[in-house]
Amino acid sequence: MIELGGTAAPATDLIKDVTEADFMAEVVEMSQTVPVIVDFWAPWCGPCKTLGPALEAAVTKANGAVRMAKVNVDENQMIAGQLRVQSIPTVYAFWQGQPVDGFQGAVPQSEIDAFVGRVVAAAGGQAGEGGGGLDDALDAAEEMLDQGAASDAAETFAAIVQEDPTSARAYAGMARAYMALDDTDQAEAILNGAPADISTAPEIEAAHAQLALLRQAAGVGPVGELQAAVDANPDDLQARFDLAQALQANGQTQEAVDQLLDLFRRDREWNDGAAKQQLFTIFEALKPNDPIVLSGRRKLSSMIFA
Repeated sequence: MIELGGTAAPATDLIKDVTEADFMAEVVEMSQTVPVIVDFWAPWCGPCKTLGPALEAAVTKANGAVRMAKVNVDENQMIAGQLRVQSIPTVYAFWQGQPVDGFQGAVPQSEIDAFVGRVVAAAGGQAGEGGGGLDDALDAAEEMLDQGAASDAAETFAAIVQEDPTSARAYAGMARAYMALDDTDQAEAILNGAPADISTAPEIEAAHAQLALLRQAAGVGPVGELQAAVDANPDDLQARFDLAQALQANGQTQEAVDQLLDLFRRDREWNDGAAKQQLFTIFEALKPNDPIVLSGRRKLSSMIFA
């Protein structure tokens, strides 16, 4: 039976129990080609029993982009002393033979994921057989953002940008993280600061569209009131347009698209073609294969070419 905290040998080559006898080979030498995260723990340490499995899960999820060494400080006091480990759990990340990052104490899973993402990014995507390098770090950052850990995601995306200044996905992800933090000015600055050769990449354009929709949301009225106005006068196109913006701001994207399509059907030239432009903004903000995009583009095309 495997005990929490790592007293039994891990089941994967990515995670190993390491002693003073093989620390040089498994950590220092191994880190010349792939980052190695070292977890200093002890069987009597309560927080270690929480941190250890969480760290193992994050390392396993990185799929070879990083490895992990577990060091029992009770049995390997010389290593702990050389690295000035004064309390446990303590975690260090080694890259090319040197410690490059670390933390102490048990931390939330989101911070662990962010730490692993930074470590992979620090290696410049050169990590590991079977690992995706920076792609793994990008995937981890995207997952953090999806889970609501926007600050950790922003930090990880920023680390990736430092290693690869031409990563449109990293710039867009960092901007979206700041949008999630309600800092639209910083999001705009990040997008405007992207290198010219990636400024028109789909990821960057999608983030620009998301930013535009987010800023629109700040000035829209309540959905209920706008719906009542449209119901009272279906030909009030401004109210219908405002309702579409309010629905989009409320996360009701399909309903917003339906209202804009109805507006376009009634008067495609209204307000210099505002309905079509708003539809394009929504489509750009979504993934190209999103069912809302596929259906919406098809319906819009059928009306344009009818």
